[in-house]
Amino acid sequence: MEEQIRRYFRQMDRSFYMTDYKEQAHLNRAFPIGHGQTISQPSLVLDMTLALDLHPQHKVLEIGTGSGFQTDILAAHAEKVYTVERIEELYLEAKRKLTAKGFTNIHFKHGNGSEGWAEAAPFDRIMVTAAGAAIPQALLDQLRPEGKMLIPVGEMDMQRLTLAEKNQDGKIRTQPLHYVQFVKLYDE
Repeated sequence: MEEQIRRYFRQMDRSFYMTDYKEQAHLNRAFPIGHGQTISQPSLVLDMTLALDLHPQHKVLEIGTGSGFQTDILAAHAEKVYTVERIEELYLEAKRKLTAKGFTNIHFKHGNGSEGWAEAAPFDRIMVTAAGAAIPQALLDQLRPEGKMLIPVGEMDMQRLTLAEKNQDGKIRTQPLHYVQFVKLYDE
């Protein structure tokens, strides 16, 4: 599956998900997408996707739809993706773009990502693209046994991308990966 993801990623047009800076979409850096949010640098999107260890039969929860760029790569490699975005304008624009690309396996929700999507749980994989001081318990509760979650954890100036894995007995093991900088995960 890793090679399939890499191949798909190489052919993606990141500029499709950008309003500004389209001529720089090929650069390996984050860009603003409005409302204080960003589209992540491509290398980080790929690393995070690979760290999730996706399989075609997986049901994935994504917290922070943003531009829809990460959603695209998840939906191309999982059976179903449930994605939550708190900023209505970003939610509507990402939904429009992903629907225009022909995706039929994506479910969209405008709301508070820190609460997850309890009605659709449990999930095989959870991808969080905003940082919290700790992993929200609601998200851990919605992770299926043998499931994996990727989430940036820490304060705004110092975050660790963290892989959380739930074993068959429901115990959580966390593994810090590398330092990152993401926008804040809101829990209002």
